[in-house]
Amino acid sequence: MRRGIAATALVAALGVTLAACGGSDSGSSGSKGSGELSGTVTWWDTSTVGSEDKVFKKVAEDFTKAHPKVTVKYVNVPFGEAQNKFKNAAQSGSGAPDVIRSEVAWTPEFADLGYLAPLDGTAALKNQDDFLKQAAASTKYKGKTYAVPQVIDSMGIFYNKKIFKEAGVQVPKTVDELKAVSAKIKQKTGKTGLYLRGDDAYWFLSFLYGEGGDLVDAPNKKVTIDSPAGVKAFKVVKDLVDSGAAKTDATDGWNNMQTAFKEGKVAMMINGPWAVADTYAGKEFADKANLGIAPVPAGSAGQGAPQGGHNLAVYAGSKNLDASYAFAEYMTSAETQAKISKELSLLPTRESVYLKSDVALNEQIAFFKPVVDKAVERPWIPETGSLFAPLVTEYTKVLTGQTTPEKGAKTVGDGYRKLLKDWK
Repeated sequence: MRRGIAATALVAALGVTLAACGGSDSGSSGSKGSGELSGTVTWWDTSTVGSEDKVFKKVAEDFTKAHPKVTVKYVNVPFGEAQNKFKNAAQSGSGAPDVIRSEVAWTPEFADLGYLAPLDGTAALKNQDDFLKQAAASTKYKGKTYAVPQVIDSMGIFYNKKIFKEAGVQVPKTVDELKAVSAKIKQKTGKTGLYLRGDDAYWFLSFLYGEGGDLVDAPNKKVTIDSPAGVKAFKVVKDLVDSGAAKTDATDGWNNMQTAFKEGKVAMMINGPWAVADTYAGKEFADKANLGIAPVPAGSAGQGAPQGGHNLAVYAGSKNLDASYAFAEYMTSAETQAKISKELSLLPTRESVYLKSDVALNEQIAFFKPVVDKAVERPWIPETGSLFAPLVTEYTKVLTGQTTPEKGAKTVGDGYRKLLKDWK
């Protein structure tokens, strides 16, 4: 949903009122006065069903070992629905969880609307200096902390080593090499080189950054998606599809991409740490050593990859704030992050976790950590989470030939200027 700044301010004021008088479905906390946490903490998790969710559910419910009078209600909410579902529940004052796994771009938006509890001085924040600076950046809004970093991520190119060996090719380092490698893979094996997800604009960002572009220039309040660099990025992805180097889709991109890669129908895909566990479940990767990961091929301006990740935020209207703060701290503690990293190869947000042997020796984490260190941050403004809606529409249209790169970029830029009222 698009919101102008004026509308956002209005809803923010409404949100503060509703947060004060509303609340989640959880029972009230018995910690005040007794010193012992009790009641229910409802947690909305947005992790991948079938792989990540099982691990997160088990780890979350283990919170009760230290707090036996607390019940953790685990709810997996599809990632694509969670942002609006949380806003609707928080605005109505009914049905919002106590804790939500918030994509990094959602955090400043939820904070601006008044839906999140400030965490400074609460039990949610411990050993703050241990958090990676770039992970902590998305948790701040107007001088306050509204979330705790849970995982951080970026993107790389996943490749099937057996197919590469059969085709006699090396990992491409540039977009031009990607086209050449894909052509040889097709010639030698009959398989498509790259599956490029076409229904999620996050997959476009590496190409945008690789051409020296960006969504917006926040410090100068300027829209940049329709700059020459932005137009060129659209041309690059369209050329990959038109040339046959990549296949794409307009719907159900995640499942189509994962299935094609796991079954060995394509040699490469662009993805992040969150996809490792699911990828290993494919028949092509029963031998985990067959999975290779490398940086996304560079564009004309260099190699670029987006910074992503998730935070844990506490709903301002929770009826069980004390237990919710403690749960957020537990789920982001060094011990818990180490467990999750071992099981899922997700990147921790704490510096100290990278020193633990199980994490330090994890090949996938060892690859992604340097990528994350150089990843491009998105602007931490309330509207960042809304920038993807107009972008994904035009990105899909460009890839599927329904519009041109020039028209697509212009349409997105016009949409951004409507959203960001006083921006150029």
